[in-house]
Order: sequence, then structure tokens, then C-alpha cells
Amino acid sequence: MSTTIRNTEPQTLWNHFADLNAVPRPSKKEERVIQFMVDFGESLGLPTVVDEVGNVIIKKPATPGMEDRQTIVMQSHLDMVHQKNADTDFDFDKQGIEMFIEGDWIKARGTTLGADNGIGVASIMTILSSTDIPHPPVEALFTIDEETGMTGAMGLKGGLLDATIMLNLDTEDDDELTIGCAGGVDVTGTGVYGQVDTPENMQGFTLSVKGLTGGHSGMDIHKGRGNANKLMNRILYQAANTFGLRIAAIDGGSLRNAIPRESFATVAVPNEKVDGFKKFIAEQTTILTSEHATTDGDMQILCNEVDAPTHLAAADFQTKLLRAVYACPNGIYRMSPDIEDLVQTSNNVARILVKDGTYSLQCLTRSSVDSEKMDMANSIKSAFELLGADVSFSGDYPGWTPKPGADIVKVMNDLYSEMFDGKANVNACHAGLECGILGTNYPAMEMISFGPNIRGAHSPDEKVQISSVQKYWKFLLETLKRIPLKA
Repeated sequence: MSTTIRNTEPQTLWNHFADLNAVPRPSKKEERVIQFMVDFGESLGLPTVVDEVGNVIIKKPATPGMEDRQTIVMQSHLDMVHQKNADTDFDFDKQGIEMFIEGDWIKARGTTLGADNGIGVASIMTILSSTDIPHPPVEALFTIDEETGMTGAMGLKGGLLDATIMLNLDTEDDDELTIGCAGGVDVTGTGVYGQVDTPENMQGFTLSVKGLTGGHSGMDIHKGRGNANKLMNRILYQAANTFGLRIAAIDGGSLRNAIPRESFATVAVPNEKVDGFKKFIAEQTTILTSEHATTDGDMQILCNEVDAPTHLAAADFQTKLLRAVYACPNGIYRMSPDIEDLVQTSNNVARILVKDGTYSLQCLTRSSVDSEKMDMANSIKSAFELLGADVSFSGDYPGWTPKPGADIVKVMNDLYSEMFDGKANVNACHAGLECGILGTNYPAMEMISFGPNIRGAHSPDEKVQISSVQKYWKFLLETLKRIPLKA
């Protein structure tokens, strides 16, 4: 990593970010980063505890003159989404993120950057390690597993925190103050299927849909970006009906909270249909790249001849599978009738794996209305059950109900106008923030979420804007000075 990043202002924040990014921290494998945070807190001589699920809490007294202010929680999550480009050789379990500066942005080489939520974590570390930053009593809460189930937030018990205000540092636009978010539920369909020997008169092919933009399945779902799983299914469905294509395997997408960028399939086509099939793929490439030219300008559809696979999925299963995936909704289901431009309910067809007689279909359904979230989940469940899948719901978490009249909202909204000569965008978002979950055990706590400009989160295109971090940092420091007095 270039030392230039460590010399960027604010230097302490960027140095903490660089130290954090040297620690592998995939969701559900946070042991190393938990120990990193414990060592950090103890090195400062601050009370540091790890709760029963792995969340780290570090408490710091108020600076002189700030003892009469309300205690605040500063909260961010320790884990990060691990995504890389197909041609990037990188082991997330062993390597630290390789960062570089390009203009006003910090990026990673072929992988996710971890600015989500590493900038928030580094910000809190900077407050904890400071000797000259005025602040009220601080309870730093570092949660685990936000990206793949929010189990850290779900496992945090009441009574561990004394604060009356929470500053969640996990949004991606520096002019936004977020005061509400969507809830979510994972929908998974699994099962087994029969296989048959591949007839001798068939030619094997590998199909690839790749190069899509991808992105965050909550924050970016309204942008109309292509979903590689749905596009692959569209191709396979038509080719099966027209050319007798048979499926041997499908491997598409990765994480539930990432819009799928790639999908790969191994198939076979009767020899007498090969020429027509190749022409069809060329036609589909033209059609689909044209449809997605604005949102996914680097999309590729590749078709390569290979040896025919030895086994194929049974024809009846293939027919039901392609129809089930086609029927499964993807993208926006409903916009909010109450908050302008807010996606209320959506679904991301995140992962499809069909291989060696077993299959898994994975979705993440989001909504700021819990009843509508479950209605959509049941719709998806019904489609998958028609395939014969065993369908389960997991990781269900609530939304966060906006409280626009909260004191901290007024303080920060007024402060933003004062500092930046413009109005903040006070809103709710379609992403899943931890505030709604944390609020179940701390219902009286006022909460607000903010952060710097981060683009391409959950994809290898992730980047964070240096000038925006500087703006956000000044805003955070001034906010700490203006935390209301204790009641």
C-alpha cells in the first residue's frame, strides 16, 4: 500500500483505516478483527468487552467540560463484503486489502475496498485514541456480521449500553442524514435433482454472463442494473425451448446483498443445433448489451465450445428450474407511497448454484414495511415450491421507523445547513442498517446515520472520496461538540 494514503488528511483516521484493512475480516470469520479491536481498546487503557456474540464495546469518558452531555453510542460494523474480479488473484482469508489513490478517490486493486464500513470504524478509533478532540461520554459499539445476517446487532442484549443517542456511521452520501431503513429476510430454496447421462450426439459449451456493474442490493436496486442470474436464466430458457439446450451446471452470483455481476453455466446442445445456437447467442449478446448499455456498459456474454459434460440435469427438473427462476421477482416491487423516491420493497435474486445433483436458490427480500416484506417472501417461496424446493426464511430483521422530530435529527440538520450552506437530505434508505435491530432492545435511544461518499459498495469498484471524508469528519467533530445536555 502506498504511504501516500497514510499521509492523507485526516491522517489519524486514514492510518486507522489502513491498519484495519490489513486485517482479514470477512463476515462470519471476524475472530482476527475482534482481537484487533480488543487489543486496540486495551492499548488505550479503556474498558473493553466482547459480548457473547462477538460485538466489541469500548467506553471512553467525556473530555473535560463535556461531562454534562448525553452519552452517545458511536456504532459501525467490523465485517466487510468480500468480492473480487474473476481475473484477480487474491485470498481474502490471508491478505490485507491493497489500496491506492486515484485522483480524489481511494480504491482497491480488483477487490472490494472495505470503506463500507471501515471508514466508520476508523472514525470511531480516531475519537477513542484522541487526546485533543472534545466529545461527550462515548460508548463505541463495533458489531459483527452486518453484511450476512446482522447477527451481531441481533445478539446485542439490553443493558450493555447507557447511551441515549446513537450515531451510526454507515451511509454512503455525505449530504444525507438517514433516519430510517428497510428490514430484510433471506429466502433460500434447496433440493436435489436427478441426472442423466449425456447423449453422444451433443456438443458442450460454457456460457458466461460477466462484466456487469453489480452493487449494493439495497442502495443500488433502483438503478436498473442487470442481474447476471436473471440474464443467464433468460438465455437458458429461450435456448432450451428453441435448440434443445440441456443444463449440466449453473454457478451465478455470490452474496445476498450484492447484485450479481457474473453467472456461468455448463450446457450441451444437439450437434445439429450448434450453428443455430451460436447465432442465437450472438443475437442475444447484441440484444442484452443494448438493453443494458447505460447501466452495464462492460457486460459480456461469452460462449465457448468444450467437451460435452458427462451428466445433465433431468429434463423435467430443468424445465421447472428455469420457470421458477423466471417467475421469481427481481428488483423493485413497490415504491413508498409516503416518502418520495424511496424504494419500499424489493428482491435480489442473489445466488444460483446447480451442480452434481443438488441446487440452491438464494434471495434477499427487503422492505420498510414488515408485512409487505413477508408477502413478497411468500410469493418467492411459492415459486420455488412449484419447483419442489424446500424453502426456508432466515436472518429476518426489522426496519427502522423514522423519527424526524428527534432532538439529534434537529441538531445535525441545523448544523449541516450552518456548515455547508445547504440543506441536508434527511431521508430513509432501502439498505438494511443495524439501527432498527438495535432499537428493539434500546427503544428510547435516538438514532441517526451518516457517512462520506462511497461508491460501488459490495463490488470490486468500491471507492471512497477523500474530500468527502474530510467534509464528513469536520461534520462529525462539530456534532460531538453539540450533543444535547443530559435531561
